[in-house]
Amino acid sequence: MRRVVGIAIVAAILHGTANAQEVKVGVNLPYTGIGAEIAQQMDRGMELYLKLNADKVKPYAIKLIKRDVKNPGGADARIAVQELLVQDNVDIVAGWLYSPNAIATAPMVTAGKKLAVIMNAGTAHITNLSPHYVRVSFSMWHAAHALGEAAVKTLGAKTAAIGYSDFPPGKDSRDAFKRAFEASGGKVVDDIPMGSGAAVPDFTPFFQRVKDKKPDVFFVFIPSGDHAAAVARTYGALGMRQAGIKLIGPGDVTVDNKLQGMGAAAVGIITMHHYNADLDNPENKRFVAAWKREYGADATPDFTSVGGYDGMAAIVHVVQTLKGRISTDKALAALKGWTFESPRGPITIDPVTRDIVMNEYLSEVVMGDDGRLRQKQIGKIERVKDPCKEHRIGPCAPK
Repeated sequence: MRRVVGIAIVAAILHGTANAQEVKVGVNLPYTGIGAEIAQQMDRGMELYLKLNADKVKPYAIKLIKRDVKNPGGADARIAVQELLVQDNVDIVAGWLYSPNAIATAPMVTAGKKLAVIMNAGTAHITNLSPHYVRVSFSMWHAAHALGEAAVKTLGAKTAAIGYSDFPPGKDSRDAFKRAFEASGGKVVDDIPMGSGAAVPDFTPFFQRVKDKKPDVFFVFIPSGDHAAAVARTYGALGMRQAGIKLIGPGDVTVDNKLQGMGAAAVGIITMHHYNADLDNPENKRFVAAWKREYGADATPDFTSVGGYDGMAAIVHVVQTLKGRISTDKALAALKGWTFESPRGPITIDPVTRDIVMNEYLSEVVMGDDGRLRQKQIGKIERVKDPCKEHRIGPCAPK
C-alpha cells in the first residue's frame, strides 16, 4: 500500500497572515521497513528547524508532502519520486536516506528539473549524476578518508582490517579508508563485505575472522541504527578490545540515539564524523536542548537529524532568496557558496561540486561518572571538502 503523508508547516498561520505563498517540498524517505526509525530522526530534524525558525520562514508557507520509499532497492524510490514530481508537482524534492535510491532516481531528478536536496545519501559520486542535486549531508569520503590518515598519524596504527556493508556507501567507505591509510604508511590486511544494508546480519563470523588476523585497528562501516548496536555487541562479546584491536569507523558506528544502549562494549570506540550530540558549540547546545523539549528527555538527535535540520535551512534560504517563486536554476545559484552555522559547526555548499564543506571530528567513546556514554572530541579537521572529488577518483571525476 502506498503511504502518502502531507504536513503543512505554515508560517502564515503562526503570524496571522492568511494569504502566505505556499512552497511545496516533496520528501522521500523510508517511513516503513528497517529505515523507518532513521527516517523519523530526519523528519524531526526538518520539523524542528521550521519550529525554531518560524520568523525566518514568514511570510511564506512550506508544505511537506511525504512519500514512502520503503527500502534501498531503488524501484519503490523511483515510484515515490516520480509521484512527487508529476502528481504532486512539488517545487523542491528532498530526503534520500539511502544512496541506492538517490542513484536510481537521478535520471528522474534531471528530467523533472527541480532542485533536489540530499539530506543523507553519502555515496560520493551521486552529485555528479544530476545537475539538480545539492547535498547538505556528507560524502562517505569525508569521514573515511580523514580517518584513514588519522589512524596512522594520530592513533599510531600500522595494520588495519576493513569490514563494510556491501552496498554503495560501504564500498565508498572501504575505498576511502584504504586509500588514505595505505598512503599514510599503513597496510590493510583484510577487506570483508558483511552483508547488505537492508538487514542486520550476524556479525560474529566476520569479527572472528578479523580477531584471528590481529590488526591494530578494525575499520567498520555499517548503516546507523540497529546495525550499529549489533556491531558494538559483537565487538564486546568477542573480547576484541581486550585482544588489542581498536574498533574505528565513521559516526554511524556510534550513532547517538543508539549509543546508551551499547553499554560498556562501546567504550574506546573511535570515530571520525561531522556530528555527534556531544559537540561543544552554542548552536548544538541549543539544538539538543530544543530536541529534548520537543521529543522527550530521553530523545537524542543524530547526524541524520542534523541532515534534515540543515537541509530545511537550505530550503528556507532558497525560498527567501527567490521570494517564494522557485526557479530551479536560480535555486541552485542561491545554494552555491551558501554558508550556515549548523549544530555541526560552520558549513558551506561547494559552488563547483554542489557538495558540503564542513569540519570532521575525531572522537572517542568514554563512560562518564554518571554512567552515561559520551563522545569525547580528541581531534578536529576544519573545512573538509569531499576528497573523492578533490582527487578526481573514478566516477567522482567531473564528466
